[in-house]
Amino acid sequence: MKSINPYLNFNGNTEEVFNFYKKVLGGDFAHVMRYKDVPADVPMDGCIDPEGAKPREDLSEKIMHIALSYGNSVLMGSDVPPHMEKVKAGTNIALSITVDSKEEADRVFAGLSEGGVQIMPMADAFWGDYFGMLVDKFGIQWMVSFSTQEYIK
Repeated sequence: MKSINPYLNFNGNTEEVFNFYKKVLGGDFAHVMRYKDVPADVPMDGCIDPEGAKPREDLSEKIMHIALSYGNSVLMGSDVPPHMEKVKAGTNIALSITVDSKEEADRVFAGLSEGGVQIMPMADAFWGDYFGMLVDKFGIQWMVSFSTQEYIK
């Protein structure tokens, strides 16, 4: 296993939050992806303008994923699209676990999701990771990924 890092969700102010954390903690943004950067062929229910294959205007500049590297850790986050349930302080955190292989990702995902709820089954994601999301039987949100990208330690 490579690492377990916190993943924070916000209701539209992720960029402000992460600029604040960068100012206080230091570090560098290892990755920033906005909703407008999502390829047009990727299905994102509620995030795409019904008039065409582009992000809704209100989401275009919002953060789909950001990673702030500091020391040996990575703090990650995103803006939750407005069609999804609003997040609240205390329930807006998930644990993001990065593993060393697809096989380990499948094993960890299967184990953590036993008795829980699979939100997004393990699959190859458009950004290059093998990725899945779940809520375990204790109500803890998890993101499991196998990544060859350097921004994840």
